[in-house]
Amino acid sequence: MLFRDVQIFNGDCYRVPQCIQRIDHRATHGWQLRYGGTRLFSDHSNDGSGAEAALAKATRELVRRIATLDAPTTLQRAPSANKSSGLPPGISGPIVRGRAGGRTRDCSLAVLLPRFGAPAQRRSVYIATETTFTQAKLRAALKRAVAMRAEAEEAYRKAATRARRADGKVLRAMLAAGEFTRRPKRPLRKAA
Repeated sequence: MLFRDVQIFNGDCYRVPQCIQRIDHRATHGWQLRYGGTRLFSDHSNDGSGAEAALAKATRELVRRIATLDAPTTLQRAPSANKSSGLPPGISGPIVRGRAGGRTRDCSLAVLLPRFGAPAQRRSVYIATETTFTQAKLRAALKRAVAMRAEAEEAYRKAATRARRADGKVLRAMLAAGEFTRRPKRPLRKAA
């Protein structure tokens, strides 16, 4: 999990985990949690004196949500608007290829298989040769490609959730150790 140092309006500094944002706007001062929905944890003060307690509450809620919710992923859920083939995301084709020295060309679908923490793999699902191609064979190959992609997406989601939950355990230990308390003030930068 990533962390950053945040300086609030009164000059106090805090170490803040990702998914928590500082909100300082007119009469609103607090920490906003953005994981599985949003929730504001108010300072309940105009001088920022409640910021430390509010950050601790937001961090505890983040740990709770990480432990119970699946990790959010960036996998594409629907085909791109520019995709004209009508195939599901991660599947393209049919691709017609000719082999060196061969007389016939074969058709296949290209399937992109996402892997968490590693580059995606590209696999080919054979349909038929150019002379034996039928719509039934295309539908059968598409069914195999969709199953391959769904299996890879499920493995990706499980791995992402497992990694996020490991981050949640580290976050819980840091919270218990008092890592998210007020830090020494930094000098304010002057505008050039």
